[in-house]
Amino acid sequence: MIELSILMPCLNEAETLGVCIEKARGYLETSGIKGEIIVADNGSTDGSQAIAQVLGAVVVPVAQRGYGAALGAGIAAARGRFVIMGDSDDSYDFSQLDGFVSRLRGGADLVMGNRFKGGIAKGAMPALHRYLGNPVLSTIGRVLYRTPVGDFHCGLRGFSRAAVLKLGLTSPGMEFASEMVMKASLAGLNIAEVPTTLSPDGRSRPPHLRSWRDGWRHLKLLLTFAPFSIFLYPGLALLALGGALFLPLLFAPVTLGGVTLDTGTLIFAATFIMTGFQLVWFHALARLFAVRMGLLPTSPRFERLRAKLSVDTACQIGAVFLLMAFLATVASVGFWASRGFGPLEAGTITRTASLVAVLAALGMQSVTNGFLWGLLTQKAPVEAKSPEGEPAQV
Repeated sequence: MIELSILMPCLNEAETLGVCIEKARGYLETSGIKGEIIVADNGSTDGSQAIAQVLGAVVVPVAQRGYGAALGAGIAAARGRFVIMGDSDDSYDFSQLDGFVSRLRGGADLVMGNRFKGGIAKGAMPALHRYLGNPVLSTIGRVLYRTPVGDFHCGLRGFSRAAVLKLGLTSPGMEFASEMVMKASLAGLNIAEVPTTLSPDGRSRPPHLRSWRDGWRHLKLLLTFAPFSIFLYPGLALLALGGALFLPLLFAPVTLGGVTLDTGTLIFAATFIMTGFQLVWFHALARLFAVRMGLLPTSPRFERLRAKLSVDTACQIGAVFLLMAFLATVASVGFWASRGFGPLEAGTITRTASLVAVLAALGMQSVTNGFLWGLLTQKAPVEAKSPEGEPAQV
């Protein structure tokens, strides 16, 4: 049985691929590990495939372009219990893999290299990546996904093939690196780190990485899979701030430290409440969709919410808000009538209108989002065959 597959994505790496394969093969021989070397080729036109074949590597042709596409195909084709992946530009040392193998054998599902702990040689990483891109994105990743990984984008990492295949990784580009760490964290996999050195790559052509484009793709993916952080927590914060301002300002101006807050602040507070309420709904809907699609794991708390929340419940809550808005409108008209339908103070009109607007908005948000929740909770139709053999929906 093959224990270790060493996987290298490749796109026109003829200058360095041979060195990487030789180092990987040397490691397998000296360590006594039964393994294989896989080159996931992304359509090289410089003879990289021939170099890999001559040196005894398994070449996996990958038609779909992209770092993630190449790695995904390579992982699927690997036969080893463990996989260690690394770039084929000779920036990582495939002869020094003991730390990865030791952690994997010890029970880790994912072992990340950390270049900031192991050492980054002069000229190996652009200053923009070293001091801004990688630290910022890795910090965001650690905060959003509560993971100990200090270098989200290290290209040298090892993992249990079976565990990673279950994650359902789909990103075709460079963001594949972030997706693996994110989904491993969300799935509760055992993640470890080992110090890793990074050397200047040995190729003469420019790298495939595009700093700003790929950085944005990483950030976008990090935020997409974090509905708590981009929907729920900001929504709750806006609701709390809006409520704290709106309720006292609804009756009279408020003076704080010599500053008087009045109807202008009231309007902002109303906006905070409506926006925050919708963000909380967005969180619930996004979480439901992601759980149903297998993109995010569920939780006992979310399952309790799913059991209690229904179209009926949402409509009942919405109806209460809408009834309150109606009663507030009736009371306002009655107050206006008592004044002979004459001119009213601007502050009085603004306070009344803000209250009605907030209550009506919360009511409509509850009803419409409730129906969307109901749609997302529907069971998918079962496909059956008609007597003539044609698909029929039941």
